[in-house]
Amino acid sequence: MYRRAAAVLMSLCLALPPVSAVSAASWEGETVGVYEAENGTFHGNVHVEKKGSVAGFQQDGDQCDVTVSIAEAGFYDLEFMIKSQGGYKENYVSVDGQRMGTISANSTKFQRDTIRRVYLEEGEHTVSVSKYWGYINWDKVTVFTSEPFDESIFQVSAKLVNENATDNAKRLMSYLCDQYGKTILSGQYCDSGLNGWENLKISENNGGKFPAILGLDMGYYSQTGVDHDIPIKTTEQAITCWEKGGIVTICWHWLAPEKYITGTWYSAFRPEEVKMNLTAIMNGKDEEGLALLRKDIDNIAQQLLIMQEAGVPILWRPLHEASGGWFWWGAEGPETYIKLYQYLYHTLTEEYGLNNLIWVWNGQSPDWYPGDDYVDIVGVDIYAGEHVYTSQIDAFLTTHASAPTNKMVVLSENGTMIDPELSQRDRAMWGYFCTWSGEFVMQDGIRKKYSEQYTEIEMLKKVYGSDIVITRDELPDLKTYPIREDAQ
Repeated sequence: MYRRAAAVLMSLCLALPPVSAVSAASWEGETVGVYEAENGTFHGNVHVEKKGSVAGFQQDGDQCDVTVSIAEAGFYDLEFMIKSQGGYKENYVSVDGQRMGTISANSTKFQRDTIRRVYLEEGEHTVSVSKYWGYINWDKVTVFTSEPFDESIFQVSAKLVNENATDNAKRLMSYLCDQYGKTILSGQYCDSGLNGWENLKISENNGGKFPAILGLDMGYYSQTGVDHDIPIKTTEQAITCWEKGGIVTICWHWLAPEKYITGTWYSAFRPEEVKMNLTAIMNGKDEEGLALLRKDIDNIAQQLLIMQEAGVPILWRPLHEASGGWFWWGAEGPETYIKLYQYLYHTLTEEYGLNNLIWVWNGQSPDWYPGDDYVDIVGVDIYAGEHVYTSQIDAFLTTHASAPTNKMVVLSENGTMIDPELSQRDRAMWGYFCTWSGEFVMQDGIRKKYSEQYTEIEMLKKVYGSDIVITRDELPDLKTYPIREDAQ
């Protein structure tokens, strides 16, 4: 529905907090080596400052490469000593030219941030820090042996937070839990439903395979979209997908009420396009504002009720990517966001009796977690860059740690697809992935021509042809799938 600019989308993978904030404190790996950034190779404006740290990460292309030596192949943690030059900053980390994630700093004093479970063969490797937000000092990187992977991560309950969940919702969650840790379900966002998938010609390039999950958006069901008479068939598309044996996930690019829009109405999910005091609304100081938001929720609820009546369970992902700050529902901090999330949950489940929803939380930061009573699945959106097929294991572990109890971890949006063999090797066994549309699959907006800008055709074929990846033809009959005992 919304074609995102690449510069904005690239930032979606970078909204996670410093990994050190959620790392297991009890693990002390063996120190393999300590490598000073000042002894590295510099690109662009990078240089050594007087006190020995490296700075100058300010322009695209600014990068520092450090060579590390590994005596035995295995998994290693890379601990970076960095500081910000002012405010929160994030920058890219690559190993041998493959992006592994980001490191973050929010203090002008040196602090540690870690990229975990990087697989390194015996020999020398190049560890690089390159500019994303820039404006950091990098002192050194220390290489440790990684903690053994805890397979109990994949032992998740099929019990949904809504005790009145429909049988079909329980069946879907039971199936997802049965597969978790063994396979990864494929998914694709497409605003025109199954027909759009065919028009994208993706199936032509991957051996005729279709994704198990169809991603849709409720954005134009917001009252602002209704007032502009925008045609939308998300409800019909969801029902068709379910009837044809597929799974549906839905997000909501919530267009702000007309009263608060100061820019373009069709971009009114972005804070720079609206002027709204959400904190005042959620604290009861703007009753009219709450009524306007409630009107939007009512509109959405009516559509979800139609899907429920048709028996469709929904992987429901509202208020996504909140911590990034690029949507109005996250622009005023975690406390206000959590109030809105919980309000939405109570309204849809308790007032409207929407029991077909499996609640997928995608706040991109543990500080924004609304609580175990409101979340069935935790997800993260990652746009890692062109032809970056790494497993993103560090983001997997960070997202897992967002919830106090084991929750299934999913890749709720992705730009580039992930190599399933690397996911299996690293144990980043995402419950599912769901590739965004637009430039990530279409060439120059031409629906009938596949774009290799992000995922090359050979990797597309590999992903959809993998025994690790579930496609639509491999799904069981989810209308009769056995409900697990722990889901009752």
